[in-house]
Amino acid sequence: MEARDILIRPLITEHATDLMQQGKFVFIVDKRANKIQIAQAVKEIFDKTVESVNTINVKGKTKRRGRTVGKTNSYKKAIVKLAAGETIEFFTP
Repeated sequence: MEARDILIRPLITEHATDLMQQGKFVFIVDKRANKIQIAQAVKEIFDKTVESVNTINVKGKTKRRGRTVGKTNSYKKAIVKLAAGETIEFFTP
């Protein structure tokens, strides 16, 4: 798997922006990727030193609209902690 295939997109939520203050960044990643592959992808794409990677499998929720029942997508989320003093800029001013 290539690095761009592993990191799908950054996850920007209120909780994720709070984690950025601690040097932790949240990404939605490929379900088949392991922690080592995720760390290597961040190093290759952003050229940053990764201290640790935590992963979470998020299950899809069942949603209803009247009689119709559907389900949201399941995905894998990775919280990547960078070395002290390093950041990733998602927003350019």
